[in-house]
Amino acid sequence: MRLVFAGTPEVAVPSLEALIASRHEVVAVVTRPDAPSGRGRKLRPSPVAERAADAGIEVLRPERPRDPEFLARLREIAPDCCPVVAYGALLPKAALDIPVRGWVNLHFSLLPAWRGAAPVQHAVMAGDDVTGACTFLIEEGLDSGPVFGCVTDDVRPSDTSGDLLERLSRSGARLLVATMDGLDDGTLVAVPQPGDGVSLAPKVMVEDARVEWAAPAMRVDRVVRGCTPAPGAWTLFRGERLKLAPVRLRAGDTALAPGEIAVERKAVRVGTGSHAIELTEVQPQGKRLMAAVDWARGVRPEAGERFGEAAATT
Repeated sequence: MRLVFAGTPEVAVPSLEALIASRHEVVAVVTRPDAPSGRGRKLRPSPVAERAADAGIEVLRPERPRDPEFLARLREIAPDCCPVVAYGALLPKAALDIPVRGWVNLHFSLLPAWRGAAPVQHAVMAGDDVTGACTFLIEEGLDSGPVFGCVTDDVRPSDTSGDLLERLSRSGARLLVATMDGLDDGTLVAVPQPGDGVSLAPKVMVEDARVEWAAPAMRVDRVVRGCTPAPGAWTLFRGERLKLAPVRLRAGDTALAPGEIAVERKAVRVGTGSHAIELTEVQPQGKRLMAAVDWARGVRPEAGERFGEAAATT
């Protein structure tokens, strides 16, 4: 089939590469416009645009996918199908109607669970044991179209959302190619999603990544892992933001109040609503990621000092 691939971030690149290597022809790529990046905030193409350019594939960067010029070019290309991975913009009906076999999205959840922009982050934060990726036909509703196929994966106790997304991006890439093959062969039939089990996964904002120390340790652990690497879990220390890397649970360690910091020679413990956790690495504002014990050696928390908005000494 003649394909126009739509995607933007790094997680979409394995799918683009798998399609380029498949029996299908990727005739163009649609991606978000170049965006500021890095210290100099210079405009940079998306990871998908860079990979497509390396392969000599035409790149389309519409400001909005309803732009007449973009729709006209898509009609000229006349794709059979448009596979999509994390493109980053809603597709209007005028665009959905162009490819004969429609737009097929690779979504990183077991639909109808976690419809929306951040399915992997929400799966980790909710403590799901199993997740996966699905391909489905895009309709005008939010991730509600009939499903072609799924792959599953365990959520490991130490998984961050970045770890899990990296694995799903590769197994999902194979699923996307198999879906294109099945559509081309006429052997694949999409199945409507069940009405039960729908849950939503909106984008995780910076405020959502703030650690609530009064929550049980298990919840703190899941929020930190779910928000790693983006947007990054954080707390306040002496009024300034401190990012947290994944923590270790210390079952049975109940001596500390929520948010209370205890510094030992080789460990920094923090109290929660149940038992303590141990910090591994932290990143103070404007500084690099560092071992928590090195950070504590520099700032010297006082006895009873706590993380949190008040940053008070009890």
